[in-house]
Amino acid sequence: MSAEKKAAELGLTFAPVEPGYLNLCAKSGNLLITSGHVSDMKGKLGAGLTVEQGYQAARECMVKILRSVKHTHGTLDGLKVVKLLGCVNCTQDFIEQHLVINGASDLLHELYGKTGDGWHARSALGFASLPTGVAVEVEAIFEIK
Repeated sequence: MSAEKKAAELGLTFAPVEPGYLNLCAKSGNLLITSGHVSDMKGKLGAGLTVEQGYQAARECMVKILRSVKHTHGTLDGLKVVKLLGCVNCTQDFIEQHLVINGASDLLHELYGKTGDGWHARSALGFASLPTGVAVEVEAIFEIK
């Protein structure tokens, strides 16, 4: 099943993207490189926010990324996920950044498969703060097959 059909089955919809200050998804050759997309959730993991809340925030970031990718590429089909960078706003002693960013990776696995096109490289890092106090920021690189 195509990524577009899987997204529809999951109830994901993608409103048009209005141009902003920065390009949310730049195409270079056969790559789609996204800007960081942030969660609506604000706060700090390890100081009020749970791993599950962070997981949902990372998933939300990925939905926003997919919206930008679809706007630029016209479809979610025909793509391979190459790399994710996940940034987690967290306390110094918080060590479960990888579990938070699984929210983004798991959505890609649902759409593109855990092996093959959805199998990607990833970094999950903790930060003392993120812009406007958001909980999570994620950026991605996709290859156009």
